[in-house]
Amino acid sequence: MGTPVIVEAVRTPIGKRKGWLSGLHASEILGAAQRGLVERAGIDPAVVEQVIGGCVTQAGEQSGNVARTAWLHSGLPEETGSTSIDAQCGSAQQATHLIAGLIATDAIEVGISCGVEAMTRVPLGSNIGTDVGRPKPDSWDIDMPNQFLAADRIAGRRGITREDLDRFGVRSQERAQLAWDEGRFDREIVPVSTADGEVTRDQGLRETSVETLGGLKAGPPDGLHTAGSSSQISDGAAALLLMDSDRAQALGLRPARPDRLPVPGGRRALLPLGRAGAGHRAGARAQRDEDRRHRRLRGQRGLRPRSCCPGPTSTAPTWTGSTSTAAPSPSATRSAAPAPACSPRRCTNSNAATASTALVTMCAGGALSTGTIIERL
Repeated sequence: MGTPVIVEAVRTPIGKRKGWLSGLHASEILGAAQRGLVERAGIDPAVVEQVIGGCVTQAGEQSGNVARTAWLHSGLPEETGSTSIDAQCGSAQQATHLIAGLIATDAIEVGISCGVEAMTRVPLGSNIGTDVGRPKPDSWDIDMPNQFLAADRIAGRRGITREDLDRFGVRSQERAQLAWDEGRFDREIVPVSTADGEVTRDQGLRETSVETLGGLKAGPPDGLHTAGSSSQISDGAAALLLMDSDRAQALGLRPARPDRLPVPGGRRALLPLGRAGAGHRAGARAQRDEDRRHRRLRGQRGLRPRSCCPGPTSTAPTWTGSTSTAAPSPSATRSAAPAPACSPRRCTNSNAATASTALVTMCAGGALSTGTIIERL
C-alpha cells in the first residue's frame, strides 16, 4: 500500500469579478497553476500519471473536461490521464482525496489535484442550460435553501447578530492585508500573464469598517449576511502535487501528509454547517488513529492533531477550539478563491504554513462538506 504525501502546492492570484484575470480562458488560468506547480517542484511532468480537477460550473469554457484541456494547452504530456469532477464547493478538495486514494492503493505513484473557476466568464448556474430540464425533479420536496438563507438560519440558531457578521467581515479584510504585508502568500503564488501585464497579487482587498459594512443591504430581505460578510465572485485556480512517500524521498522533496478524508453530508436545511461536521469527523478519526498509534508505541510520544477552528462565525459555536488561535491568514471572505479552487487554496495555505498539523474544511452545495487534516512530516 502506498503512503500519499503532498510535496508542492501553488495557486494563482485571485481576481475579482471583471477584474485582472477576467480576460483569460478558464483553461489558461488552470494551466498556469498546473505548469507552475510542475516547474516549482522541479519534476519531469512525464512522471505525473493522473490529474483530477474540481470545477462546479462545467459549461461553456469550463466544459469538456477542463482539467484535461488546461493540461494539454499548457504543453504538458498527453500521456497523463485527466478527470474533472463536481462535488460543488469542495470539488478540488475531493480531487485531492481521490488522488491520495489512488496513491494509497498503489494505482499510481504521482498525481496532481487542482481546481478552477472563472466566475466572470462562466457564472454560477451556467451549467443548468436551457430546454434540458432542471436539476431536481418536480416531485422534489426537500428543504434545501440557498446558502444565504441557510447561513441566516444558522446565525439565528446560534444567536449571531448582524454586527457580529460585519465584525467578522472587517477582521477577514484585516487578516488578508496583514498576510500580504508579512509575505505569507508569497511562496504559494504563481504569477499569471495577462494582456495588461503580470498578476502576482490577490484582488479584492479594501479598507473598510463595521460602520461601512453596516450600511450594506443583506442578501435576502431582512437577512443578516451581506457582500461584506460573504466570499466575493472570483477567478482563480490552485494545484497540489501528491506522491507516494518513497518516491518523494527519492526525489528529495519535503512532504506533508493528507490524512482523515471525510466527505459527509450535513443538515439539509443548514447547508454551511456541514463543514463543522466534516471537521469533527476528521478530528474524531484522527484521535481514534492516534489512540491506536499510542497503544502500538506503548506510551512513546507521537504526533497529535491540534485543535483548531475553521474560522467562520457560523461554525465557531460548534467547535471546541478558539477562533483566536485559528490561522492568522484570512479565513473566509476577502481572500476567498472561487468555489472549487477555494479548498485547494486552503490546502496550499496549510502546506506553506509553519504549523505541524492543519485542518481544512469546506461547506458545499447539496448539504455536503469536505474535511482534510494535513500533517507536516
